[in-house]
Amino acid sequence: MRITAEHGDLTTTSVDAVVNAANSTLLGGGGVDGALHSAAGPELLEECRRVRAARWHDGMPVGEAVATGAGRLPARWVVHTVGPDRHRGQTDPALLASCFRRSLEVAHEVGARSVAFPAISPGIYGWAPAEVARVAVRTVRDTAPEVPSVTEVRFVLFGPEVLGHFERALDD
Repeated sequence: MRITAEHGDLTTTSVDAVVNAANSTLLGGGGVDGALHSAAGPELLEECRRVRAARWHDGMPVGEAVATGAGRLPARWVVHTVGPDRHRGQTDPALLASCFRRSLEVAHEVGARSVAFPAISPGIYGWAPAEVARVAVRTVRDTAPEVPSVTEVRFVLFGPEVLGHFERALDD
């Protein structure tokens, strides 16, 4: 599996599956979630509503993932995952690792070969970007043998500071 980090915009990234740092409602929000929903158009919201109605009536749990179509995005699928919120006492790195692992497993299940991730849970969820980068890179590397269809993972990061943390984690 090829793993890279780059500065970019997930809404314009051409990959099979883009990962959404979603909130538990799956109905859009701020940050990455809001940007993806806005760019994807109403089709994404409709698919998320169907997922809620069929599976997670009270919202998707932290660390879980689910795939939907990607609406108007250049990707084929959006894999939604809910990151842990340190401000709500969700401080176990295993919860954060689960977001990356489950997202790759779901991407593999739908047949995705290339996957683009944002940083999950820094910023308003209170996780240090360096810790997110370490957990993300380690988890992707550890999960690679279990998801053979996924041959490329790109961490597509909005800011240079977060990008630097991911580049360092990739170098370790």
